[in-house]
Amino acid sequence: MTELAKTFEPAAIEAKWYQHWEETGAFRPERPDAEAYTIVNPPPNVTGVLHIGHALDNTLQDIMIRYERLRGKDALWVVGVDHAGIATQMVVERQLEANQDKRTNYSREDFVAKVWEWKEESGGQITQQLRRLGCSMDWSREQFTMDPHFSDAVLKTFVDLYNDGLIYRDKRLVNWDVKLKTAISDLEVETVETKGGFWHFRYPLADGVTTADGKDYLEIATTRPETMLADMALAVHPDDERYASVVGKEIVQPITGRRFKVIADEHADPELGSGVVKITPGHDFNDFEVGKRAGMKPAEMLNMLDGDGNVCQTADGLVPDEFIGLHRFKRDGVDGARELVVQRMKEEGFLVPHVDKEGVEHDAEPRTIQTPFGDRGGVVIEPWLTDQWYVDAEKLAQKPIEAVRSGAVEIVPATWEKTFFNWMENIQPWCVSRQLWWGHRIPAWYDGEGNPYVAMTEAEAQAKAGEGVALTRDEDVLDTWFSSALWPFATLGWPDQTALLDKHYPNDLLVSGFDILFFWDARMMMMGRQLTGQNPWPKLYLHGLVRAADGAKMSKSKGNVVDPLGLVDQYGADALRFFMAAMESQGRDIKMDDKRVEGYRNFGTKIWNAARFLQANGIGASDSVVAPTATKPVNKWIIGGVVETLAKLEKAFDELRFDGMADAIYHFAWGTFCDWYLELIKGEMDDETKAVAGWAFDQILVMLHPFMPFITEELWHAMGGRPYELILAKWCAPEAAVDADAKAAVDWTVALITEVRALRAELNIPWSSRLTLHPLDGGRTDAPEALDRMGKADWGEAMDAAPDGSAQIVVAGKSYAVPLADAIDLDAERARLAKAVEAADKEVKSLEGRLNNPNFVERAKPEAVSKAREDHAARSDEASRLRAALERLG
Repeated sequence: MTELAKTFEPAAIEAKWYQHWEETGAFRPERPDAEAYTIVNPPPNVTGVLHIGHALDNTLQDIMIRYERLRGKDALWVVGVDHAGIATQMVVERQLEANQDKRTNYSREDFVAKVWEWKEESGGQITQQLRRLGCSMDWSREQFTMDPHFSDAVLKTFVDLYNDGLIYRDKRLVNWDVKLKTAISDLEVETVETKGGFWHFRYPLADGVTTADGKDYLEIATTRPETMLADMALAVHPDDERYASVVGKEIVQPITGRRFKVIADEHADPELGSGVVKITPGHDFNDFEVGKRAGMKPAEMLNMLDGDGNVCQTADGLVPDEFIGLHRFKRDGVDGARELVVQRMKEEGFLVPHVDKEGVEHDAEPRTIQTPFGDRGGVVIEPWLTDQWYVDAEKLAQKPIEAVRSGAVEIVPATWEKTFFNWMENIQPWCVSRQLWWGHRIPAWYDGEGNPYVAMTEAEAQAKAGEGVALTRDEDVLDTWFSSALWPFATLGWPDQTALLDKHYPNDLLVSGFDILFFWDARMMMMGRQLTGQNPWPKLYLHGLVRAADGAKMSKSKGNVVDPLGLVDQYGADALRFFMAAMESQGRDIKMDDKRVEGYRNFGTKIWNAARFLQANGIGASDSVVAPTATKPVNKWIIGGVVETLAKLEKAFDELRFDGMADAIYHFAWGTFCDWYLELIKGEMDDETKAVAGWAFDQILVMLHPFMPFITEELWHAMGGRPYELILAKWCAPEAAVDADAKAAVDWTVALITEVRALRAELNIPWSSRLTLHPLDGGRTDAPEALDRMGKADWGEAMDAAPDGSAQIVVAGKSYAVPLADAIDLDAERARLAKAVEAADKEVKSLEGRLNNPNFVERAKPEAVSKAREDHAARSDEASRLRAALERLG
């Protein structure tokens, strides 16, 4: 044995063992004949740093991979990073800007070379941070989505899908970031509440037409007046009788003079405003669909903005010259297209002013507007009509839908299935092209007429086009979600049929945040079925978000972001990992609680001190996986406890109940083993007890290892010489059963002492006062030594009734009188408890008043209402406990 330090200090232990595990190949031991178990890590961005969501996601994966490794499987945890097209290009461009340089000063090839330089020097910081968390990944096979083999897989996928008619080029609306000058995915769009306006305008009806009530105009309202430069219709609801007579009639747009028709479409809400909406299909996602239903082809839809968000001439040439070149919004104090449109409409008498409560006129009604911003560019996203490459997601979604419906792929928790089906059954074409230089360049070449030739190489494209046809390579790159959709199999060598692919694909489990269910998880299912014919995994586990202590979403702007590495520095990685597991209840978000993390650091200290106690009593490592032979009830009891805990733990693993796993091992290790077993065997350390105690502690280390790998590995070796590291040990197999008689006997002793201790605590009985217990109805009087040592009490003679001035305890249905006259001042204690009950009841009543007040429940922040309910429950419990203590005194 190695003598342990008096104090448990995680930092040095963590650094030592992680380096040892990685250097000795412990994360991927040679097990060619063992059953495979495979997880792929959601590849973090190469620019990323570890955030609290990563800590949760990777902790859960590591728990599973360590568990299966202990069970003897060929456990492979695939690790790697994503090239993160936009994020990485931005990082390198910012570096250039800091040196008064810019990307456009370089050729595409030279700029990409600079990105590779940055990647080699600074990229992948997060992989070092994952090591600090204890993640037992196969670093020897670390992947990168721009590695040559992976890039070949990406290009082959694009070519094959194109040849199968599942990738095509189309003109549609995209989320356009005018700062980054690229299309971005929905995931990269953040909706932010902003202060804006709601402008009302009149559009005159053409050719003397009037409405049923005699008006020669229709009134519309909009939050984006600048887009009227590209209006192509007004819409009313088909059932709105007010406008039935003008459907099909023409409107004149006041600024451009453009004539277009009034159309009927259910998108128009008769209850909202005037019931008339302007339709700008080239700059609004809803309007785009309305335009298509009205027979407008995307190629005919008008675009009034260039890629920088400045006004450009529309195809019909009707935008007045004074607008050309203006930015869409006011910028740097200079009015933009929005301001000029409002000004011109007002001058021409087409603006309907908003009159406030005081009767004052304003150009617009103030509104709080849900506005889309690019999460990286930080500017308002523009729906922009442009040519892009699309995947036919509707066709690819069919087999994943069937897989989930049939149970071939299980989503845990199952509550997410409804969301999955709703999205997949209404899925839109997937825009996969990005206007960047960093990434997988789209393998398409164009001839002079714009016809694309898709091939793996330029030579193949040239052969398709014919000799002498000049070709130009597509400038765009692929969305990074396109390449990461291949992660479960391309990381294993696909499209080559490698031995690794044969053994480890399909994977066994995917652990993912619910927020990327569609952006990554569903797309892996689509690509897996299309390219390999198999589902990428049979089970998908979706965890919640980690929120701030008050339940609010974490954000840098709120200043409530938690740094997981700061928690590791303060409490150790094991404590943070155990917190994540204990708080992960299927489908629920986790509220960050530093005190709970600290509590699990104390749990580590408890285990550490238990090991020191065992060492001090000559108890070391066990040499058996099977439980030792035991004759004493207390030893049979703890062996049975291991058996019961193991069953609970394995059931929780099977059901992916991480909170259940943590609860099982925590209560057995701290409560059953440390608080009771070690106390019960004090002074009775014969050879049998030493063997059982050493074996039971070993089982705790094994069961706890997936959750707290560092402290368990340290103690595993400190307890004696071992032929192998704990990370490669055998999972528990006690080959024993619960002894019912021993369990009943020891459980009774535990219940007895628990009641005596509770009595002392409730009535403030000092430890210096010895108690005497008198059976009232033939109760047992076992375990006198334990009662004396752990409760400072003795057995007295049986009584028919409890004497005055005594309290009663009940154990296993039998009552015991405990005279208190010599232990405490009964009158003073009654007065104290009565006062405490009164105070607790008063606080409960106050909280009830708040919770019964509709103004508070409906208007207060949800976290404030939740806190009030928690406080009410806690104070109610306290009042009940105090009242019970008072009743004990009679």
